[in-house]
Order: sequence, then structure tokens, then C-alpha cells
Amino acid sequence: MQNRIAPDHLSIPGWGVDADPENDPTYPYRDRSRDEGLAMNWERPPLQEPHVEILQSIEHLRQPAVVGTSTPPSGISGIIRRQAFRYSESNWWHWLLLMGADRINVVEGVVQDLGRGKVPNIPAEMGVRSEWAHNRKGLATKVAVMGVVSIGLYALVRGARGRAGYEGPSSRQTSYDAEIAASSDADAPVVRREPSDDAVEVHDWRDAPTSQR
Repeated sequence: MQNRIAPDHLSIPGWGVDADPENDPTYPYRDRSRDEGLAMNWERPPLQEPHVEILQSIEHLRQPAVVGTSTPPSGISGIIRRQAFRYSESNWWHWLLLMGADRINVVEGVVQDLGRGKVPNIPAEMGVRSEWAHNRKGLATKVAVMGVVSIGLYALVRGARGRAGYEGPSSRQTSYDAEIAASSDADAPVVRREPSDDAVEVHDWRDAPTSQR
């Protein structure tokens, strides 16, 4: 086992800059000796009055003084976000639903742009040019994964359509074949039921000429 040489901390710029409490710029903030306890001795600023829906975490009793109102929840993504805020921030469903709502909101934005007659430049908005310049390997991996997933989905849809398009023998045809098999007894008349006709035609082999028996 090789002997490890301890690094010389004094040679590292900025090492131990906050070791001395007398030279720590955050120390006065952490000094609670002269605090008045949990009492609030300042006047709370007036709260913003939003005119749109604001989703609030169940961990908080009230909203902060300032909230964002530029993108209120709407559409399918809004429904998912409302459902997400029913869970605590410690519940993984809260974050999974929010991430899913973000992805759906991207599709909603594209549809909205097309509805306004604007064709969005999706590659530019996704940063494909930057990916090509600085992360070509990652871009190639993403394209390959998307290609494999697309081919897999196409194969599943095509297989499902093929299974749905295949129709086995109809019940009427099966019933007709069963009647023919049951009437093959030499001593009984042959009963024939045409699949496309409700009339029943009875043929007795004993009525046929001798040459046709």
C-alpha cells in the first residue's frame, strides 16, 4: 500500500478563511445571544394580491410576500400540478408529477404556437447547437435512445394493429361445419345449412339414384 502524503493546506488559496470566528463575515449573523427569541419585532410587508391561481405547498400556512404570476397552471399540465401540490414536498409523487407536468407543458406550448401560426424552432430551443459544439457524445446518445424508443413504439403499435385485424373463423361458419360433421352418419339424412341463407336444405342419400350413391 502506497503512503499518501498529506496535502499542505497552507499552500491552498483560501483554505481556512472562516476558521477564525473574529474574521468570519457570517459570524455576527449566527450570533443569537442578543435575540429576543422567536418573537417578530418587525412589521410584515404588505402581501401581493395575485389575480391568478397560485399553487401553494401544504408545508406553508401562507404565501410569501411576492409570488410569480406569469405562468398560472392551465390545461392538462395544470391539472397534474394541482394534483402534485396535494402531496407533501417529502413525497416523491410531488416531484414526479411536477416533472411530468413540465414535459406535458412543453407539448402544450408547441401546440399553442402552431395555433397562432408560429412554427417553433424546437432544435434551437432544446440547445442542439450548443450540444453539438460542446457535448457531441451526449447528443449522439440522446438521439440513439430516442431512435430505439421510437422503433420500439412503432413495433408495438404495428403488432397490436395486426392482432386486431386478424379475425378467426366466425361462429356461424363454425356452427355450419359442426352440423356437417354431425350429419355424416350413413343412416341419417345430410342436413346442409348455408352460412348466408337461413333456409335449411335436407338431402337424403336414399332418394338419390343408385349410380350417385
